[in-house]
Amino acid sequence: MVKPSLRGGRHRLYGPDMHWATPEERQNLGQARRKQMARQQHSDFSAKARLTPPLTLLQRSVRGRVPALVKIKYERMALSPFGYFRGAVPVMAADLATLPNTGLIVQLCGDAHVRNLGAYAAEDGRLIFDINDFDETFRGPFEWDLKRMAASLVVAGREAGNKESICEQSVVRCIASYCERMRAYAPMPVLEMVRDQISRIEEVAPVHVALRKALRATPMHTLEQLTEPVPGPDAAKPEAPRRFREQKPVLTRLSGAKAATVLASLEAYRQTLQSQRQIFLSQYRPLDVAFKVVGTGSVGLRDYCVYMEGNGPGDPFFLQIKEEAPSAYAPYLQDPHVPRHQGQRVVEGQRLIQTGTDILLGYTTIDGRDYLVRRLNDHKASIELTDLNGDGLLEYAQLCGELLARGHARSGDARQIAAYLGAGDGFAEAIAEFGRKYADQTEKDWAQLKKVKK
Repeated sequence: MVKPSLRGGRHRLYGPDMHWATPEERQNLGQARRKQMARQQHSDFSAKARLTPPLTLLQRSVRGRVPALVKIKYERMALSPFGYFRGAVPVMAADLATLPNTGLIVQLCGDAHVRNLGAYAAEDGRLIFDINDFDETFRGPFEWDLKRMAASLVVAGREAGNKESICEQSVVRCIASYCERMRAYAPMPVLEMVRDQISRIEEVAPVHVALRKALRATPMHTLEQLTEPVPGPDAAKPEAPRRFREQKPVLTRLSGAKAATVLASLEAYRQTLQSQRQIFLSQYRPLDVAFKVVGTGSVGLRDYCVYMEGNGPGDPFFLQIKEEAPSAYAPYLQDPHVPRHQGQRVVEGQRLIQTGTDILLGYTTIDGRDYLVRRLNDHKASIELTDLNGDGLLEYAQLCGELLARGHARSGDARQIAAYLGAGDGFAEAIAEFGRKYADQTEKDWAQLKKVKK
């Protein structure tokens, strides 16, 4: 198995002997990649090419996690094919690595599926809907994100009750919109492309619902959801001090040395922020610390929440300190420039892909483990599978393609990718066939997991 080179794109050092490719040369390079991998080949997938059984890959991926929580991860994966799909990135990474690839390199989201796009508050407070999960981010072939998104559309579309024809159509629409957007970015001035906004986002019905939820997801809402008054004679007063409300094993308060260790990590985190943002952070004081179980793929990794207060009781603030393991793609991709600190890897990938990023995004280390640090639940919301029915699925799929194109154009070479894609629907139809095949295999793998874990 040959690992793809990550030297593609425009990421070069300046120097007297450097040749800076012209737009025409980059166009030709993109077209030449069709000889390396024909567009019709993207439909290929066979489970017979697997080198390692899926359950073995999953077992390897949970090494080093909190043993008592691994059972919860498998329980969440066993609930449905989509639940399995969410937690099985290591399986799909291994599957993609068995396939030929274009060698056209971008910053992959790494876990591009329908629920890893969502609403959140950007640096200036505006609500944004964009790719919003980067635990698996890594530099790799652009089509790997598209193939994971394609499979997720079929798996999620089936669970939402759509006919098979609608699921397949959703993938074609997703990839067609990706191609159209990439062709638009190809000749665009670089900074204009970097700042591009997709104005029709709120017109997409599932996204509109998510944005409405995000409006309600304020720090005060989180305060009510996650905390309770400290017991005592003043507990009934509005200004009474508060603490995390335990919901074991999902949310467990920490105290003593464990809490002190988490709080001590905030100093290293502070150093990863820009100087003005360090000042913002310094105006909040920590009040309580908890351990939280999050997500599906992340279950078993260590995740801490810090409840803080700024300008009085009406200014609550919550930080999430989330352990980051190496990307599932790392064994299959060569990138000598990837940061050794896994939190830093996620931060840099997120900043490269997103148009607006969490103002307090950073990273730290606790007991030799790498962590990402970000705001918790501040105007965050994602779509529900129940909203992905009929036209809702088709509209959302189109938006997914546009957002992936924007992230890839920001981190790769839009001209080369657009030249490779060319005109017509052949590439979209090939990815749609792959999505159907991989969704079928996902359902088989899910059934095997359920059988083994009974």
